Amino acid sequence: MASTHPHDAASAPDGYRGRFAPSPTGPLHMGSLVAALGSWLLARHAGGAWLLRIEDIDPPREVAGAADAQLAALAAFGLHGDGPVMRQSQRDVPYQEALDALLATGAAFACHCSRSDLASSGGIHRLCVARAPRSGQVQPAIRLRVADGAVVRFDDLIQGPQQQDVAGVVGDFVLRRADGYWAYQLAVVVDDAAQRITDVVRGADLLGSTARQILLQRALGLPTPRYAHLPLVLDAHGRKLSKSDAAQPVDPDQPVAALRTAWQLIGQDASALAEAGDADALLACALAAFKPQAIPPGQPPADIAAQRRTFMIGD
Repeated sequence: MASTHPHDAASAPDGYRGRFAPSPTGPLHMGSLVAALGSWLLARHAGGAWLLRIEDIDPPREVAGAADAQLAALAAFGLHGDGPVMRQSQRDVPYQEALDALLATGAAFACHCSRSDLASSGGIHRLCVARAPRSGQVQPAIRLRVADGAVVRFDDLIQGPQQQDVAGVVGDFVLRRADGYWAYQLAVVVDDAAQRITDVVRGADLLGSTARQILLQRALGLPTPRYAHLPLVLDAHGRKLSKSDAAQPVDPDQPVAALRTAWQLIGQDASALAEAGDADALLACALAAFKPQAIPPGQPPADIAAQRRTFMIGD
């Protein structure tokens, strides 16, 4: 972990605000629980707030009832947010206002290019190449205009110094999709600002999105929070759990076992929780013993990750 860690109690910023923001594409799995527990611990360790957000802006991928089931599971694990839960499906107005502001300044533009149009460039958009609007398309996609040579650098509090050539690696990225749905990058930036998030703590699978979000924050004149990306929990084939074990959620009826493994997956001492008999007692012990500097940047040891199967529904 980075040697200078602003989550340490002695250097915690005033008004720390963290969040956990699952997408309702299925029940919580161990990777979700690690992100929830890690973000909760870092917020509480800093004496700050921990907020909840449901990122439900992609209806084709959503599972009916998943959002409420996720919130119920978090409660069973003793992880309660501060204040009302934000739901992205109810936030069309602020997303449209942000998009209109970008269009008005020329920072964003309409694009009729399809994936096949961009195949020769590996999907990276640097110049519109569509000769005409796509057949049956109700509206074009809206993209952020990324300047040539746009390189973003930031220090991740767990993964260390990061750098991405957004123009070369990503290109002009989508803010509103051609099917009319809001893109994740726009929604997350607008919502982090609306919830006054100071510290984004999430899984390392989203590390590659951070540079785009920083560019968009700059374009909108919004503050950039600190970022900390937790190690991913992978299966035996190296796939993230949401891609492989989504049908086997962690069981909220066995919260202590699941929380103990999540605790170890973020590099913490298992013995600190040995006496905890329920979720609330375990979280109290965890907060007292938590060492942010022990969070590893890489994948957890296989023997710890394998423990997840002992408390998954259906096992």
